[in-house]
Amino acid sequence: MAAPMELSCWGGDWGLPSLHPESLTVMAYAKFSGAPLTVNTINNSWSTPKADVPVLISEDTVISQPAKILNFLRKQRYNADYELSAKQGADTLAYIALLEEKLLPALLHTFWVEAENYCSVTKPWFASRIPFPLSLYLPGKMSREALNRILLTRGGPPLYSLTEVEAQIYRDAKECLNLLSKRLGTSQFFFGNTPTTLDAFVFGFLAPVYKVCFPRVQLQEHLKQLTNLCRFCDDILTCYFKLTITGHSPSGQDTADANLQKLTQLVNKESNLIEKIRLSLFLCRWMTTFVRVLSTPLGR
Repeated sequence: MAAPMELSCWGGDWGLPSLHPESLTVMAYAKFSGAPLTVNTINNSWSTPKADVPVLISEDTVISQPAKILNFLRKQRYNADYELSAKQGADTLAYIALLEEKLLPALLHTFWVEAENYCSVTKPWFASRIPFPLSLYLPGKMSREALNRILLTRGGPPLYSLTEVEAQIYRDAKECLNLLSKRLGTSQFFFGNTPTTLDAFVFGFLAPVYKVCFPRVQLQEHLKQLTNLCRFCDDILTCYFKLTITGHSPSGQDTADANLQKLTQLVNKESNLIEKIRLSLFLCRWMTTFVRVLSTPLGR
């Protein structure tokens, strides 16, 4: 009997089983290969992992990073690629590399660097799943890490300013989306009628951009013009995750929007409280120093 396997990952919203691309990739591959994963979504308790998500646990084995998790599942005979030829296997690796080089920087920017998206959607959503007071620190850390990753891969010559970097990463992302759309064509999946590793990665990268309701939607607007990629995401959600295309009823979406607005207000209040505490501590230290100076006898 196979050992039980548990996947710890970020949860979902907006009709997605997860908002996190890496988590979504692993969840999709498990569905495609028939791997019996028990999914534990991260909540605001201290017992859940916050780093290197998603994490797969099977007996004494703990694995993070999507590629390593997928390799582990294949070794357990849950293989979504067994019908692929050697050329198709090579194409899979090439397209995954393309996603990570061309699309991932724009995805990170959309979620974690674009100020309006981060403040109104990303920060309050993730903060609501992290225990206080880490909820005040970790989203900012994740944002800084995303920016550093973008600058590390795209910040060299001839792109010196952040504005130039941003323009280039969105040009690259749109070019990548166009290539994916052309490769998919009218097929249901990238290699015919059966989903594979490549479909899991493409779905994991595209679905959050497609579904999350951001105020700044530059990449989303371009994606929605490529109807075959949108249909690809909708079909996977409907067939493998049993979710409707919209993911919410109209009243349910209103409730979700209202809850997100409340979360935004709560996070802002908590941030203001922390700033007030810091100011109070600074004033206390200053007053203590001032009193000590006054109480020290003047030298003759």
